[in-house]
Amino acid sequence: MTQAFDEENLSGWDGGLAPALTYTMPSTMINAQTARRAVWRPLWQLPGRLDLILSLARHDLTARYKGSLLGIVWAIITPVVMIAIFTFIFAGIFGARFGARGSSWDYALYLFCGLLPWTMFQETVQRASTTIVEHANLVKRVVFPLETLPVAQALSALGNQLFGSVALLLATALIHRELHFTVLWLPVVLIPQLVATFGAAWLVASLGVFFRDIAQGVTLILMAWMYLTPIIYPESIVPERYRPFINANPFTALIRSYRRIFLEGLAPDWPSLAYFSVVALVLFVFGYWWFAKTRRNFADVI
Repeated sequence: MTQAFDEENLSGWDGGLAPALTYTMPSTMINAQTARRAVWRPLWQLPGRLDLILSLARHDLTARYKGSLLGIVWAIITPVVMIAIFTFIFAGIFGARFGARGSSWDYALYLFCGLLPWTMFQETVQRASTTIVEHANLVKRVVFPLETLPVAQALSALGNQLFGSVALLLATALIHRELHFTVLWLPVVLIPQLVATFGAAWLVASLGVFFRDIAQGVTLILMAWMYLTPIIYPESIVPERYRPFINANPFTALIRSYRRIFLEGLAPDWPSLAYFSVVALVLFVFGYWWFAKTRRNFADVI
């Protein structure tokens, strides 16, 4: 009798639990899936918002030079002055040399080529650190896609880089009297560069909301990062014991490929470019995920 009673009770309890298991578990799973989709949905919608992004980028680029006498020409004058200063100091005084010819003009070209992608990245990340705070009026508009702001700033900085690239090609043609068809590899190098820049911009834009000192911190980090990247000096002068650290720097790989396609007539350095692309993808995914997870708190903090 005891065994029969226990079996009846067990069967009764099974029957009582079955409905709970049947309805509660799928509901929890659906809610979790919905939350995950909500985080990533704005990312999949970015291509559909390309008109908005390009409009923001165009407005940002034109507003920067609006009212100035030389206008967009400043996008070329500024790096040229910087290159002249670095060339005088490092090539003229310290005797640093790039390329097979090893002239001061070669130093200027290699420096210009290294500064182009770095300046684009640096400018975007520095401006992203304050972009959400500066657009506080848009934060409280639930329908406005805030993730487009860092992307638009990156494309605006890319516009400056492309102007500089045209100047680099003209200077190369005048100094070397030749242009390499390998410059057609530029889109292949630009894609991972943009991926890394988007990710870094999203990450810093979010951190800038919660830590207002992030703008000053980012400036210091980027300054140190630049000098740890072989931009103003060739890789060949780096002591052997420091080479692993220089090669671990992802921007070393990117700038190496830029110089190969613009100045040396070679294809990108595929192994190092693959390394940079992996780092860029990780930064892109993490940067967007962090931005999407924290944006719900932007309005409360601002």
